Amino acid sequence: MKKLMMVVAAALLVFTAACSKETTNTNSAETGATESKKPRVAFVYLGVPGDGGWTYEHDQGRKMMEKELGITATTVENVPEGADAERVFEELAEKNDIIFGTSFGYMDAMYAVAQKHPDVKFLHASGYKTLDNLSTYLGKEYESAYLVGMAAGKMTKNNHLGYVGAYPIPEVIYTINAFTLGVQSVNPEAKVDVVWSNTWFDPTAERQAATSLLDKGVDVLAAYQDSPASIQAAAERGVWGIGNDSDMSKYAPDHYISNPKWNWGPYYVQTVKAIMDGTWKTESYFGSMKDGITDIAPYGKNVPQDVQDLVEAKKTEILDGKFDVFTGPIADQSGAEKVAQGKAMTVDEILNMNWFVKGIVGTIPQ
Repeated sequence: MKKLMMVVAAALLVFTAACSKETTNTNSAETGATESKKPRVAFVYLGVPGDGGWTYEHDQGRKMMEKELGITATTVENVPEGADAERVFEELAEKNDIIFGTSFGYMDAMYAVAQKHPDVKFLHASGYKTLDNLSTYLGKEYESAYLVGMAAGKMTKNNHLGYVGAYPIPEVIYTINAFTLGVQSVNPEAKVDVVWSNTWFDPTAERQAATSLLDKGVDVLAAYQDSPASIQAAAERGVWGIGNDSDMSKYAPDHYISNPKWNWGPYYVQTVKAIMDGTWKTESYFGSMKDGITDIAPYGKNVPQDVQDLVEAKKTEILDGKFDVFTGPIADQSGAEKVAQGKAMTVDEILNMNWFVKGIVGTIPQ
């Protein structure tokens, strides 16, 4: 009997061990399956996160996506627009499932590579070309620009403001126009002098462009650039500065007003999640301030409270859908009517804007 009990116990031990091993293997397989569902994601940057502006905010968005979805993305920095970009996207497409390209000049490279890799999802910031596996994304930063323009219009003393534009493309043109409309809404006599740097991120060139405006006597200087070089140059002259993309107050604390600010995180999270659960479809995303993709940075410490209150009241109107920046009457530089009284421009009209509003001094190179 004792021997029989020992045999039975041994058999039970073997059976239990086998079950345990089978359970462990099953759990491991399930874990592996779960892990395999996480896509391989890559981001391509024109500059570096240390630019304090455009790339910095995209990188903050990447970090939010990684934290919320448990994904570690690949990042490639300092990728110039052109042939080098196409090579980088081609290499990434061989190893990744989702690729975000964060500069307008990547458009043709991404379009070409996306055609060769239909199973890879490509997301392009600020472009306009799409495919079944290539989407575009941007936000209505012009809403933020209008608000900052209001503050600038209240802060100027001589009604001569300056603006350093990056490239003469619709994205920059409509932002400058919105800024100017904001200025004029509180100060109809003010003029905005525009020069072009023809760079996205080149602190030296941006400073030179800013200096050319400062030499003309502007007392508020704004810039659509990735670096804080323009507002730093303005601060050195004792001139109010307005940056772009991110909170740039630390670069000119005593002479800073505010600036349009991006918040890419929610878009990156929702887009990657949609791809993961199979609900993603190609689109041309154009988010608003209400969506949270754009905002204005905190006001500088020397911006009067009454100016802040004025801007915040208009911001509330935008968030409530009671105010549209590009609602007529709006005239171009020559004084010709471009948008009739009470009519709002369509998204397509805004995204193809190639003219300046009345009150801007400067030209759009053709």
